[in-house]
Amino acid sequence: MQTNRGALARYFVAASLARGADSGAAIGLVLLAVSRPGVSSHPEAIGGILAAGLTAPHLLGPLLARRLDQTHDTRWYLFGAFVVYGGTLAAAALLLGHAPLALVLLATLIAGACGPLLTGGMSSRVAALCGPDQRSRRRGEGWDSVSYGLAGTAGPAGVAALTGATNALTALLALSGAAVLAAFLTLTLPADTRHGAARPEAATVRTVLLLLLHDGPLRRVNFATMLTAFSGGGLAIIAVVVATHLTGRSTAGAALVALVGVGSLAGSLLLTAFPVRGEPELLTTRYVSLVGLATGLCALAPNYPVALVSFTLIGLANAPFVTATFAARSEYAPPGARAQVFVTMSSLKVAAASAGAALAGVLTTLGPRGLPAAAASVVLLGALGMIVDRRLTTGEGPDGQQ
Repeated sequence: MQTNRGALARYFVAASLARGADSGAAIGLVLLAVSRPGVSSHPEAIGGILAAGLTAPHLLGPLLARRLDQTHDTRWYLFGAFVVYGGTLAAAALLLGHAPLALVLLATLIAGACGPLLTGGMSSRVAALCGPDQRSRRRGEGWDSVSYGLAGTAGPAGVAALTGATNALTALLALSGAAVLAAFLTLTLPADTRHGAARPEAATVRTVLLLLLHDGPLRRVNFATMLTAFSGGGLAIIAVVVATHLTGRSTAGAALVALVGVGSLAGSLLLTAFPVRGEPELLTTRYVSLVGLATGLCALAPNYPVALVSFTLIGLANAPFVTATFAARSEYAPPGARAQVFVTMSSLKVAAASAGAALAGVLTTLGPRGLPAAAASVVLLGALGMIVDRRLTTGEGPDGQQ
């Protein structure tokens, strides 16, 4: 089977719309809470609670993903999840300030529970759209990585632009519409016929969790993914601390964060033209090391222009790292657990990022040198852990040699 270019293009649009809605929703709810009269005497706190309501349910991802491995046509399941996400996000936006907060929070929790299907659940579809050769798969995974980079940049930026031009409610309703549009585009994708009528029996959630613990390649890639997400979760705080030190303006940190997204998007686009080759686990080890080194450069930046370059390099290194982890999930997961592996690893990644953001806020006393250095150490620990674990369990070095 050759790569279905038309289907891959529709997938890219659908994934970008869905993930753009997901990435912009949190900031949209915060802006709405702050701007809507009568929400609370502490609207920022209400916005934070609602934003947390979108991320916390990601931990339910493994439970929801089992259905993806059970059904013969995952398009309808994803369609339902996207429509529910869009509908409940719109409901939360319309009800905020006009209904009890508990009801608004319930709507955000339901939307948040669908979040893992917009990310890892959608990614589990890529292999069905690509040919059996490695180059086609890696190109598809590269485009999937581009959709994450584009969504992560365009989602919040679109919310900011629409809020400035109209209001936060309009921005949130536009995100809801994007999710619903993504749902209908998902139905136009070809069905996953790789297993024919004899689709493998779906693994249980417990089996998948044990798989991530006992399967060597998946364990090592998941370990590196979580540590990198833990470090990356605090990147916005690190950017503010570094920018304040170098320029005296905390607002200069926004440009540093934006350049991480720009670098990631540029790197992902490059990977679609020149797909990475090799064993996914070894590629993950290589690129997580580069992410750690790039993060370490931020601690050494003597001035703001060098910091701009350093943060861009983080994004550039992150692009092939993310693509390598996608390849690992696709190639190492057994057929009856592929979707669950995608979603479970995505859910654990979100949880790690949330924990990292919280810890970074506490550790700001480490300063503009110590904080990014600590973040770099965490990422490099992921690379070192992969190398040591592989050597202990297989007798191979980081390059795969005995």
